[in-house]
Amino acid sequence: MKDTKDTATPRRRNRRGEGGRLREDIVDAAVALLDETGDERTITLRSIARRVGIAAPSIYPHFSDQPSIMLAVVRRAFAELEAVLRSAVRDAGEDPRERLYAVCRAYLDFARTHPERYRTMFGGLWMPTLAETSVTEKDLVTLGDANLRILSEILTECAEAGLSTSADPGTDTFGLWLGLHGLAHQRSVSRVFPGPDDIGERMIPALARLREV
Repeated sequence: MKDTKDTATPRRRNRRGEGGRLREDIVDAAVALLDETGDERTITLRSIARRVGIAAPSIYPHFSDQPSIMLAVVRRAFAELEAVLRSAVRDAGEDPRERLYAVCRAYLDFARTHPERYRTMFGGLWMPTLAETSVTEKDLVTLGDANLRILSEILTECAEAGLSTSADPGTDTFGLWLGLHGLAHQRSVSRVFPGPDDIGERMIPALARLREV
């Protein structure tokens, strides 16, 4: 585990109306700690306060507990992934097949370049016992909905254009995502991935039921 000791100087007191800035600073600090250490256990109220330059009790008006901070970190990561996926779709042009490949590649690239965030997005040690935190079941089950919707819309386009044999794009979308997630997660936790570099390119047409061209 990396050392998370931080020598940040005390933070300037917020002016009236700047409380939202402190909330963002708290999330920024948690993300930085996660990227640096790769370990959710290093993200505590004390380590965040030290990084931001505030006293730990100053966090409570913005977050009721550590899991609620982690939820904000994870939501931000999912929003970043959504932006990456939408950008990939726009840049791919009008061909549904190319758009599908582009969004799948972008998904895998995000996980590869942000392994610490990706592991945390889909579980990890931060997952709270719901009876002991302000985080709710709804907070957890709705994470990533927008990203899955992007994949579903594009696979549906492929089916409607006759590029995919899928008769149930909703179900096949979930299968495609599980394949991408399994590969992305395995790469994020393995120092050496024991598979061919192009395994993602081989998986995409099979899971999306794409016709051969």
